[in-house]
Amino acid sequence: MKSILLEDNPHWINQSCYDSFIPREILKNAIEFLQTKEILALIGARRVGKSTIAKLLIKELLKTTQANNIFFINLEKPEFIPYKNDAAYLNNIFDEYLKIANPNTKEKIYFFIDEVQIFNNWEVFVKSKYENSNIKFIITGSNSSLLRSNYATVLTGRVLKLQVYSFNFSEFLTFKNIKHNTVLEQVSNKIEIARAKDEYLKWGGYYSVISNKNEMIKKEQLKNIAEDIILKDIVPRYKIKNSSVIKDLFYYVVSNATTTLNYSSLAKKLNIDAKMIKEYIEYFEDNFLVATISNYHTKLTQQLKSAKKLYITDNGFLNLGINRSPNIGNSLENFVFNVLLQKDKQLTYINDKYEIDFKTNDTLYQVSYNIENEKTLKRELNSFKYFCNTTENCKLITYNTTDKIDNIEIESFEEFIFNGHYN
Repeated sequence: MKSILLEDNPHWINQSCYDSFIPREILKNAIEFLQTKEILALIGARRVGKSTIAKLLIKELLKTTQANNIFFINLEKPEFIPYKNDAAYLNNIFDEYLKIANPNTKEKIYFFIDEVQIFNNWEVFVKSKYENSNIKFIITGSNSSLLRSNYATVLTGRVLKLQVYSFNFSEFLTFKNIKHNTVLEQVSNKIEIARAKDEYLKWGGYYSVISNKNEMIKKEQLKNIAEDIILKDIVPRYKIKNSSVIKDLFYYVVSNATTTLNYSSLAKKLNIDAKMIKEYIEYFEDNFLVATISNYHTKLTQQLKSAKKLYITDNGFLNLGINRSPNIGNSLENFVFNVLLQKDKQLTYINDKYEIDFKTNDTLYQVSYNIENEKTLKRELNSFKYFCNTTENCKLITYNTTDKIDNIEIESFEEFIFNGHYN
């Protein structure tokens, strides 16, 4: 175990070991949460950068904390898998850390546990140390129900959550060294930003994907990410016997992203029980592969019963659809959805005679890639006219058109982003 602990904690020897890591916008909030007593949980899909955020937090802590008082362990290491049903083994790991690092126990210890859900009943260990030791826990997990299990209720009121996503467009521009923080920079780099826009809409924001130029490899990487989530997280956790069925369902729903779910129709097409399809899609959602929203209704019970619209959590996955190339209109709508959902978890759509793509508390959004066609523009405007009232804003998001018609703001992709939706 000694070699594993030393491998996971290079900062004990070299305090500049994380200097090359790319900063993320969420880091500012995460640093503020370090000052609290509560457990910090970094939640998100596999490979969106949770471990990177954790190590950037270590880099920040090293400014004021002794290196050996900071402990990081990745529970997904093969050496730990045989013990995943024995939460008491986490005590053995911690005891070994105390022997090797010899931290100053009179000072606070920062204990980072990566992919904590690998160990069953991990909550019992964390709670005991949380209450009886001067330890600040930072945990990462790859499913949204990480803190909703029967055992996790012992941590109720003791956890602060931050959800980590793949690179957003602003971070993507920063990664590509395209300056964009001021209006002058946006104008000066207009062409570079436009090229980046096309690339991002097609390939999304996973670091391993955006850092590779070969499109064939990009697609294989996205497939690997999706299948890792399905085969390493979903299949074993829910004891699914036929993994090929759930993989096929994922690729099918990717092909039909941005549309309304019809479980009965899916059941007939895929020859799978409708109830099983509903459960599998919930598993996809719990593990951050897809997200769904309800049809808006003034009565919450009716809203919850309504048909769901399904979206993919990263645009890159749209490349994995069955027998089709990504539709640029769907790519734009899927992108807008993810931006809005990060701002408003109560996001809905409206389908009642006319359709509205997205409704937030005070704004109705339509998404249309191109409105040069008069019929298309009229359709979008009629939807707004039917639903808009004096207290709501109306925004039509397009690929590159900017205008205003009556009280309806028509925004290009760039305006939608740079008008503050990421801040």
